[in-house]
Amino acid sequence: MGKHRAPYPAEFRARIVDLVKAGRTPEELAREFEPSAQTIINWVAQADIDAGVRQEGLTTAERQELTRLRRENRQLKTERDILSHAAAWFARETGAVSSKDTDS
Repeated sequence: MGKHRAPYPAEFRARIVDLVKAGRTPEELAREFEPSAQTIINWVAQADIDAGVRQEGLTTAERQELTRLRRENRQLKTERDILSHAAAWFARETGAVSSKDTDS
């Protein structure tokens, strides 16, 4: 598994994208700076999507919203699981359901 690093600052990414749009190649910039050529190509594509130049793919704002919604969904599933187990426990404790009738 590859090593992970902190994301590059947005200003740095924007400057690299500007350099590509000014005529520098991603390969040339990859040799001069740290990001790989593929990473730079991805940044240029994302900048084009955000600017409305390209239509295939999600904008950065849409990606952030999707990430937020997925996180909330995971949290809700966890809360539902906790409530389900608590309800089963209370049902057993109050005698509403015998302990052999539940899986929890």
